[in-house]
Amino acid sequence: MSTRTLPLAFINLGGEMLYILDQRLRAQNTPEDGAQKAAGVWSDNDRKRVLSDIVGTMFSKAFMDELLQPQQLYSHRTMKTVLTRLAHTSIMRLSPPSMERLYELMIMAFKYQVFLCPRPKDLLLISYNHIDAIRELVKDTPVVLNQVDETHRRVIEVYSPLSEGEFQLLRQTLLIFFQDLHIRVSLFLKNQTQTPTGRFVLPVAGPVPHGVDVPGLIRVFDARGRELRRREFPSGGSYSSPVRGGSFDLRGDRSTSLGRNIFSLQHPEETRTCKAPRTQDPACSLTCFFCPQQPNDTPNPLAKEELNLLARLMGSVGAGPAAGGEAGFRLSLFPTEQEEQEAGAAGGGQLDVVSIQAMQDEQAANELARIAGQFAEEEEPPAGGGSSKGDDLLALMDGL
Repeated sequence: MSTRTLPLAFINLGGEMLYILDQRLRAQNTPEDGAQKAAGVWSDNDRKRVLSDIVGTMFSKAFMDELLQPQQLYSHRTMKTVLTRLAHTSIMRLSPPSMERLYELMIMAFKYQVFLCPRPKDLLLISYNHIDAIRELVKDTPVVLNQVDETHRRVIEVYSPLSEGEFQLLRQTLLIFFQDLHIRVSLFLKNQTQTPTGRFVLPVAGPVPHGVDVPGLIRVFDARGRELRRREFPSGGSYSSPVRGGSFDLRGDRSTSLGRNIFSLQHPEETRTCKAPRTQDPACSLTCFFCPQQPNDTPNPLAKEELNLLARLMGSVGAGPAAGGEAGFRLSLFPTEQEEQEAGAAGGGQLDVVSIQAMQDEQAANELARIAGQFAEEEEPPAGGGSSKGDDLLALMDGL
């Protein structure tokens, strides 16, 4: 696995988080008014402040120093914890169901971009599109804008020397990270880019990657490199010539729409998610809001080390109330309060705990051994004083 995957994963997921938060805050935007603020309604100044606070923490020098060091990619649980702490560095507060939904949207959007990435190195162009959009969100805050530019320069320095093989390993690491997640998003379902099972549909048409020929032609050469003959074959898709290569500089035309904001203010209802069912249910709607499903809470053996690393990364950043005792605003990613409560009840129920009664198991084993011993006493010992195969088997079972 690549040890350079974490920074790109964090930057891209953080960019998707900012897209969604910006869209939701704009949807709840209202003119500055004390009574409306007390009621939890956001103003445009609140939106800018939230985004500036999150971006300022996300691209702080100390945080990026730790993040850019070679290290393994986090688990989903740790990644969600880091992003939750990051979102709560502002005056905004998200409930656990809203944060769960936010993480699902971030993950599936980035997964779709990685799937459609024409070549492994274009992962940088996707990341640069996110950074360019983040730069636009904080353009009114010069201090934070300088942090974004400095981080962009450091990312260019770290990833420009990597070879094509290293980028391929990086992309493969991301695909492993995404492989068990098949969450349905109504926007993807509406565009028919996602199946009802939550899997993406890859197109077999359009431009080929930069520097690649359109498939459908076989050329045969001799030992001197001279072309002998050509033969065409059906490629199975409607491919076209590659577009121009994107710019890998600090600013420029990236020549790709991957990494840009797909969540528009005009369609906030299309940012709904639904867990893909294990078995296809004909009665389930393709654009349903939320399917109750038991979350995967399998303990992570590296959880302690990951949380220690999380503490070092986040430093003194807390998830409590805003500095100065200022009350934070609450943001919900659900259309109504009732839907948020239902989502919380569906995902936050009691876990099924399997209780292992070691004392009873030991007593049962002793009882079985006593009964087996009674059978052994009744049997005639074998000639020559050797141990029987039954005794060997019981000894082996006791050892287990």
